[in-house]
Amino acid sequence: MENLEALRHSTSHVMAQAVLRLYPNAKLGIGPSIETGFYYDFDLGKTLAPEDLKRIEKEMINIIKKRYPIERVVYSKAEATSLLKEQKQNYKLELLENIPEDEEITFFKQDDFIDLCRGPHLEHTGKIKAFKLQKTSGAYWKGSEKNPMLQRIYGTAFPTKEELKDYLSFLEEAERRDHRKLGKELDLFSIQEKSGPGLVYWHPKGARIRHILETFWKEEHFKNGYDLINTPHIGQRWLWDTSGHLDFYNENMFSPMDVDGNEYFVKPMNCPFHILIYKSKMYSYRDLPLRWAELGTVYRYERSGVLHGLLRVRGFTQDDAHIVCTPEQVDTEIHKVIEFSTFMWKTLGFSDLTFYLSTRPEKYVGEVSHWEHAEKALREALEQQKINYKIDEGGGAFYGPKIDIKITDALGREWQMSTIQFDFNLPERFDMTYIGADGAKHRPFMIHRALLGSLERFFGVLIEHYAGRFPFWLAPVQYKVLLINNNEKTVEYAKTLHNTLQINSFRGILDDRNEKLGLKIREAQLEKVSYMIIIGDKEAEENIIAIRKSGEKDTRQTTPVDLMQKFKKLDMEKA
Repeated sequence: MENLEALRHSTSHVMAQAVLRLYPNAKLGIGPSIETGFYYDFDLGKTLAPEDLKRIEKEMINIIKKRYPIERVVYSKAEATSLLKEQKQNYKLELLENIPEDEEITFFKQDDFIDLCRGPHLEHTGKIKAFKLQKTSGAYWKGSEKNPMLQRIYGTAFPTKEELKDYLSFLEEAERRDHRKLGKELDLFSIQEKSGPGLVYWHPKGARIRHILETFWKEEHFKNGYDLINTPHIGQRWLWDTSGHLDFYNENMFSPMDVDGNEYFVKPMNCPFHILIYKSKMYSYRDLPLRWAELGTVYRYERSGVLHGLLRVRGFTQDDAHIVCTPEQVDTEIHKVIEFSTFMWKTLGFSDLTFYLSTRPEKYVGEVSHWEHAEKALREALEQQKINYKIDEGGGAFYGPKIDIKITDALGREWQMSTIQFDFNLPERFDMTYIGADGAKHRPFMIHRALLGSLERFFGVLIEHYAGRFPFWLAPVQYKVLLINNNEKTVEYAKTLHNTLQINSFRGILDDRNEKLGLKIREAQLEKVSYMIIIGDKEAEENIIAIRKSGEKDTRQTTPVDLMQKFKKLDMEKA
């Protein structure tokens, strides 16, 4: 990984050198290596076009061929200041001013290019074998909207051309699966920038999938002993003062509104509302555990620069649940949550799960004995279910240890989704109690639990995982009946079949337009309809149908009865 970092960092310097040769008045920002490659920020006085990137790449190749040695140079602060002033590199001067007086100031030099930098770098430019400039974007200097807008050039580099080719192919596939692109093409959702960035509009097909997911989610929660609750979208200031959100989370909360002289905030989380329901009566140890779940819509302020389709939004519906239990019940409850999470993900088509256990950090609330009890319960639940897991030592939140579950999608990308989180903070803040067997009041254990995370983000991952071609039970349009011709007998046969499928709760469309069959098939393929049912004179006369699965070219004959059985089986089997 260190060699890869040095390779990419050196490639970013070669890119900066090429830019200065082509645009001598360019001002340099920063140019680090990142997980997927590298970037460099420039103040150019012009907007780069795709052909400009090709010119820069060509100049980079010339620099690489020269095999310029990359030398580390140490300067005093005065020498460094003088050099950067001479180069008129004002952004670098600003970075230099923030370097502590006792810290070594290093530059890296290759031929006529020298840059303020800590490294690491390769020995010479000739070691760069495979790179590609990918795109440009705007980037505020130091990430602040108060600062000038620079142009950021992204690129990537790999040790071999084969690795670069594989990565670029991966990016092409990722772009093909991009949920923002597919969401528009399949008419699933939109984000109306004029009415509110980061707020999701679910179109009929997307809303249909959401309904299916919500129904499945609710039914499985009932089966697993949960009760469903619903809570308001806003709450008075005292609630968020008590929970601590106004102290620790204020910058992510939307501004308050005045109602009858009281400040109300839209909720960024559901937890305090669930606690208020708990505190509406006194519970005994005999009443516990309580498992309360809600698909609760919350609102959080995210900067415009980080909003990203469905994956980063300002309003979303949390797949939220809280378990309130006695210390003696913790072990059993954790077992159940892990089993439930695993079942949900496998049913939804994600079988590659990675588990992480995060333990007590240096700063924490609650009693050490409670932390140890909770960590032990999490660890033993994973081990007893023979689940391999990784430990994030000290990585727990200040209010409790947790298990995080990451899923791996069809492209091998990991997504953080499920969380099983203990909380020793809110029960204390809200003075949650129950009556124990001894007749005294005791503090319950509280477990936050999310399976899907949020419906919006999960839907974005789901679209990309399936590339928009959802499994039959989730598909918004499970079939399309395509007529070869529109004579009376054929139309009547098709309508009867379509009506029968709808009566049996299958989702489909009858396409009886007077258009060529080839056009209808192409449209159904683009819409990623699960099955095409093709009907002509022969089918109507012989009481048969021809079916073609989405994404396939072969068509086969079957009977309406067999088709119904097939659809019922696919619906029951889910993923």
